[in-house]
Amino acid sequence: MSPRSYLHEARRRVAPKRERIRPIIERLAAAHPDATIALRSQSDIELLVAVMLSAQTTDVNVNRVTEKLFAKYQRPEDYLAVPPEELERDIFATGFYRQKAKSLRGTMQMLLEQFDGQVPRDLDQLVRLPGVARKTANVVAAELGTPQGIVVDTHVRRLSQRLRLTRQDDPVKIERDLMRLVPREDWGRFPHLLIWHGRRVCIARMPRCEDCVLTDLCPSSRV
Repeated sequence: MSPRSYLHEARRRVAPKRERIRPIIERLAAAHPDATIALRSQSDIELLVAVMLSAQTTDVNVNRVTEKLFAKYQRPEDYLAVPPEELERDIFATGFYRQKAKSLRGTMQMLLEQFDGQVPRDLDQLVRLPGVARKTANVVAAELGTPQGIVVDTHVRRLSQRLRLTRQDDPVKIERDLMRLVPREDWGRFPHLLIWHGRRVCIARMPRCEDCVLTDLCPSSRV
């Protein structure tokens, strides 16, 4: 089932998006100073694993699993030193555990064979890793300080449409629109700002427009 589109909610006239993007970023940054990645990690490898495990589950669930996982698996070699079934059991609670275990083992093998056991920072290299699609690669690159795109998850998609920063439904096309619009120095933090605002204020079913700092900048505002 394809995700719902929120394009039709934008009905009011507001300033052009190029005029609005800077105040949107500044207001959201002031409203959500704690907007950072929710996944916990203490190394590049842990970050990559946590993001790979986060597919189709919650960050809270991933953090619960990785607390024990990262005590046991600290280097790429550790993921290859155990039978696949053991790794599957260790990540079982994140769902899709067989495919995730296969991707993790394939990724660790490639890291050792082609990248000296280090997580690459280049997007084109990251997406070559088994189980690492563009969204995952974007998250990892941004958190490592080298954002090369803009992460588009369900919150970013919904808020970008409601704010009429894009008229697209496809995540790849939404990312392309946002990359043209958002200043490059904000590519890393912009998704976090939308994600946290989407969780706290601009909720999917009942957006709390009366509590929103973007009311006058949003064509979908109900205030």
